[in-house]
Amino acid sequence: MSGQHFRSLNPGVCCVSGDKSLQEGCDRGADYMLSRRGFMAASAATQAGPRSAAPSDLPALLGGARAHPGPFPNWPIYDQREEDALRETLASRKWLRVSGENVNHFEQEYARALGAKGCVATCNGTSALLISLKAHGVGPGDEVIVPPYTFIATVNAVLMLHALPVFVDTDPATAQMDASKIEAAMTDRTAAILPVHLGGSACDLDAILALAARRKVPVVEDACQAHFGEWRNRKLGSFGSTGCFSFQATKNMVCGEGGALVSNDEALLDRCFALHSHGRERRISGYDFTYRMSGANLRMDEFHAALARVQLSRLESQCAVRDANAKYLTALLREIPGIRPLEMYANCTRNAWHLYIFRYDPAAFSGLPRAKFLRALAAEGITASAGYTPLNRAPFLRNTLESGKFPRLVPKSRLAVWDERNQCPANDKLCSEAVWFTHSMLLASRADMEQIAEAIQKLRRHATSLLKA
Repeated sequence: MSGQHFRSLNPGVCCVSGDKSLQEGCDRGADYMLSRRGFMAASAATQAGPRSAAPSDLPALLGGARAHPGPFPNWPIYDQREEDALRETLASRKWLRVSGENVNHFEQEYARALGAKGCVATCNGTSALLISLKAHGVGPGDEVIVPPYTFIATVNAVLMLHALPVFVDTDPATAQMDASKIEAAMTDRTAAILPVHLGGSACDLDAILALAARRKVPVVEDACQAHFGEWRNRKLGSFGSTGCFSFQATKNMVCGEGGALVSNDEALLDRCFALHSHGRERRISGYDFTYRMSGANLRMDEFHAALARVQLSRLESQCAVRDANAKYLTALLREIPGIRPLEMYANCTRNAWHLYIFRYDPAAFSGLPRAKFLRALAAEGITASAGYTPLNRAPFLRNTLESGKFPRLVPKSRLAVWDERNQCPANDKLCSEAVWFTHSMLLASRADMEQIAEAIQKLRRHATSLLKA
């Protein structure tokens, strides 16, 4: 791991939230809450050897009771505040950003919350990435450094500019792009580095920013999963030339569809604003038909901004609950052989926990395949996902590069070399082992975290029987 140091995750404190719905979730199930001491004792007994199973101990897939009988919190969370904000916007009849004030206020509030000089609100996170890359001059034939373990939007934004994504393999411990391998992937065509703060945890920003400064290449942070995550106690997205966010319905902060980019460079913010609004000047208000450059309509509207402003007011308390529960869950899961929660870099002072990811080793579960492990876990009332497949080997990528204008920009000889450069064996292994929980599960109670861990323990105790199910 290139001499990098990681910090362990210790048990968090009990959930305390100013959000009533979250506090109720934290309080739920207190009557049946297990003690961590009791869980550790059960873990030790499991490792000591097999024991006869009482019917209540059987996995649900084998006829036993579900380890997690109740629901996890619904997402998104809303109340009268969101309803009032939408009604007020509706009644104002000012639904477009050039006539209303919600988008302007949201941009100011979000920039202030992140410690950035400015913000441009967009119609989605993909648009924020696209605008950022375009504003940095990325274009046909350029290369952009990207990770192979990310949502497709990261790569699509590069391809939409007819640039070539160059994949850098994954750090096995963190699932982030391995910063120690970036420089070897760079060429004189490298126009930007596009790291992703995967799952809400930070990539190795110290190493990436130092390399980018030395090679004079801009860094565009994909922080679409990292709302209020931190590196050295500073918000993610505020380090690169720009930082990009998504407020799509599954994200930690939502408004249905929406996005934003932030920056500390006023001139860059001017370019980004113009690109997102058909070339309009950033500081011109109302309707104006003079333009400084070409662009597109990638603006956020007043309704989405109204929702985003209220959701922003909830974000800090939700982050605190997720963080406490994730740390507690990690302490429990580390006691289970074959379950390895992802690490964080030492300077990641806060994980946003868009995803809770661990690596699953079938060998510790009597050879139980991951797919059957996930099915058995779902039967316990705990839905999990296998996560991403290797993006660098996705069929659409090769099809895209061999069609349209790409063959003129990337000839076959260059594409053959590109193939050789884009092998990511560490990521291939991660994709075969990863298990994901969603961030909304981390808004539940501490008892829910204990039930997750007990469910996994139960599956391990009966793995041999589950193989036959």
